[in-house]
Amino acid sequence: MRIVIAEDNALLREGLVLLLTTNGHDVVATCAAGPEILPALRNHQPDAAVLDVRLPPTHRDEGIRAALEARRENSALPILVLSQYVEEAYAAELLEQGASGVGYLLKDRIGRIDQFLEALERITHGGTVLDPEVLTQVLSRKNAVNRLDHLTPREREVLELIAQGLANPAIAHRLTITERAVSKHIRSIFDKLGLPAEGNTMHRRVLAVLAYLAQDPA
Repeated sequence: MRIVIAEDNALLREGLVLLLTTNGHDVVATCAAGPEILPALRNHQPDAAVLDVRLPPTHRDEGIRAALEARRENSALPILVLSQYVEEAYAAELLEQGASGVGYLLKDRIGRIDQFLEALERITHGGTVLDPEVLTQVLSRKNAVNRLDHLTPREREVLELIAQGLANPAIAHRLTITERAVSKHIRSIFDKLGLPAEGNTMHRRVLAVLAYLAQDPA
């Protein structure tokens, strides 16, 4: 797998390079600042990107901004975002562009090598990976799981496909039902999960995905 890494901490950056290369991957570029990311991605066209949220020059949100722009340019690019702390807004913003092929992990997970490599592998196959701490803070795990029990088998199928990043037409095609039926199921899912009707539809889809993923955190 060809990978671009963006991390300003030199020790951690070199540690990631060593970890990935010793496990058979090819690190084609490393970046130490936000403005370096998009040119590296455009130039190398990697199979995946591993990006820190906070990078120079401001150490605020350069990494997540680059991730969002990269996904706008290439929605199929798998991106694994690393963060020192749980930053719920960034996790939700990343997912709003599509849950397929994205991950958000705390840096502590890198030390758990098998989990880190599994997360990277999962996003490159179109999966979604969210750190358990993110799930814990974004949702009430107990309430989310209990509410999922109220979904019908068909609603669970629809929610699973949403979590895979499929849009309504693709869900309708996969389940051999109409788009109108898909929309009806989604409205019912939102109601049963207690997601406010006044909320943005895309934001509610993200929260529904988080509820689904809370059953089996990465």
